[in-house]
This record gives sequence, structure tokens and C-alpha cells, in this order.
Amino acid sequence: MTRIAIPEDSLFGLANLPYGVFSTPGTAPRVGVRVADSVVDLAAGLGDGVFAAPSLNPFMAEGHARWVEVREQILDLVSEDVPDEAVHPLDQVTPHLPFEVADYVDFYASEHHASNLGRLFRPDSEPLMPNWKHLPVGYHGRAGTVVPSGTPIVRPSGQRKGQTAPTFGESRRLDVEAEVGFVVGTGSALGDPVSADDFDERVFGVVLVNDWSARDIQAWEYVPLGPFLGKSFATSVSHWVVPLLALEAARVATPPQDPEPLPYLREKSPWGLDLDLAVSWNGQVVSRPPYREMYWSPAQMLAHMTVNGASSRTGDLFASGTVSGPAKDQRGAFIELTWGGKEPVTVNGEPRTFLEDGDEVSITASAPGPSGARIGFGEVTGRILPAR
Repeated sequence: MTRIAIPEDSLFGLANLPYGVFSTPGTAPRVGVRVADSVVDLAAGLGDGVFAAPSLNPFMAEGHARWVEVREQILDLVSEDVPDEAVHPLDQVTPHLPFEVADYVDFYASEHHASNLGRLFRPDSEPLMPNWKHLPVGYHGRAGTVVPSGTPIVRPSGQRKGQTAPTFGESRRLDVEAEVGFVVGTGSALGDPVSADDFDERVFGVVLVNDWSARDIQAWEYVPLGPFLGKSFATSVSHWVVPLLALEAARVATPPQDPEPLPYLREKSPWGLDLDLAVSWNGQVVSRPPYREMYWSPAQMLAHMTVNGASSRTGDLFASGTVSGPAKDQRGAFIELTWGGKEPVTVNGEPRTFLEDGDEVSITASAPGPSGARIGFGEVTGRILPAR
């Protein structure tokens, strides 16, 4: 039997217990929970076959009451001695994509980010488009190119705006978007909208997201229908899904919303979240975006995503869009941080604007937990490879 040692300052203590999918040499991927620097095999530890699956989807589909029950079982399990065969050192397991992505939607929920891009792209107009404060703006992404943290990112190629005609080639303005993602646990039927107040019954947990962006490809293609090839080549997610049940102490009000949203977007109890993100570029922290500054909450995003009758499914991922704050060092995309490339930032002694081949970006985050504890989300990391 093994007693898992949990340091007092661990971001992965008993207040967290995030889920992931892992394998060990010679074994198939299965569901585990992270406790400090160990991973507990839940199929072995709880004797429940649903955790022998190679994704969280079968468990998530069992619903909110089951999520609560299992969390209590895990807490009981890891608070005592755990069977040796169920405990694996973190550095001896291979993590995998934690859930099968059913659909992917990306929002644009930060007023600071949207205003900054408005000033960059439309300097002689109002920063925000007329619809922005009436609905959570978003677009449907590509589930098949959502990849786990650590997957190399091949520099995309596509059309770019030229002087008289477009050119074709590799993106020269490759960027990141530091985001927070929400994983749907139980879906909704076609024609059956989800209320904002049902958010915590439907959404299982939270991941970190880097929605890589080819700004030059996107700038040429996005009018009039929005992002396409400039965004669809890769979206990275973290290995650990922090359950929504662990984030009650992190709940805060969203910033004041004026005008008042339409009735279907009103929340009885707001789902703003006090998450502190950090963006590292080749090992140097260049930005610290605060998620609590996001104008639209994830509950409002889910309500808007389904209000027209669109169904949702177990494994749906919807992301917040770039997280940015009011200060320059709180901007979650390099196009903002360098003001379109006009104001380079110094990275390891060199002036930098957009990503070069070989660059590595890592996004981390933490949130307040109960009794002064902090909760960690792990990291989402990717290294840029040359175009093919």
C-alpha cells in the first residue's frame, strides 16, 4: 500500500483532484486522477470499469450526480493508503488527450482583447462592433485538430494578402491565444436550449487552451465569414481537466454588463472565475492574463451556443477566446502584446514580435481553492516546427 505525500503548497492537493488519461509502458490509456506528483489509476483504485476507457467521455456522460459521488470516493481513496498497483509517479506516465472532442467552439469574450484588436484593425472606428455587448461572439472550430499539450505545431501555410494579388506561403505572423476551455459532460437534445443556470449541471470541467493563430492568413480570409484556415490547423489543450466541482471558491462576479443582457443570458449566480494565467515564451513569462476580467461568463457562452436549438454533446469543448486584462503585460496574444508587431517585446535578450521556428510557448494557470489553498491546471505547451 502507498500513502501519497502531498506538500502543503501543492497545486494538486485534495481540493483539486483533476482528471486525465494516461498510460504506462505496455498498458493501454486509461483514466487517472492527479494527486501531487502522482497519478492514481481509477480503474484499479476504485474497481470501476468506466475508468478503463481511453477517454473521460463514458464517465462524463454519467452525469452530475455521479461526478459528485465519484469525487467523494476519490477523496476517501487518496486520503488513506492506496493499493500500490494504482499509484504511478507523474514522471513515469505518458499523458494523452483527456477526452474525445465532439465539437469545438471558440468565443471572443474578453472586452480588453476585442477592444485592442478593434483599435489595431479599425483605428478610425469604435473598437467594439455593435453586437459585441449584446451576445458572446464566437465561431465553430475544428474538433479534429484539437491536440494534447506537448504536440509539436507545424507552421501553417495559406494565402496571404499581397499588393495586387494574394500570395501563398508559410505564415509569417504566427501567434498564440491564451484561453480557458470548458468541457461539456452531459449534452442536450436538438431543439432543447441549455439555460445559463444549468451550466454547472452540464459542464464537467476546465482545461487550458492555446488556440494558435496565423494572423496573416486570418487577416486575408476572415471577411465576411470569420476565421478558417488561420485558426483550424491546431488547438492545444492541457492534459488535466479540473472539475468544476473544485472551483467553487474561485467563482466571482463578471464585470458589470451594460446594457443588461437579454433574458436568456442573465445568470442568477454569475460564473466568473478568478483564474491567474501566465504565458511563457521560450521559458520567459511575458504576460499574466487575469480570467476574472472576462466580460462574458462560460454559462452565458453555453446558453448562447444552444439558444437556437443547437444540440450539445458529451465531449464538446468551448473556449473563452483570448484572455486579456487592462494592462499591457496582461495581454494574452502576441498581436496585442507587440501591438501588431510595432512594439517588440524582449525575450531572452532579443526583440521579438511573432513566433519563429523552434519557439516554445507554455501557458499555466492557478485559482483559489478552499481555506487558502491554490488549485493548478497544469500547462499547455507547444513548440513550433517549420512549415512542410
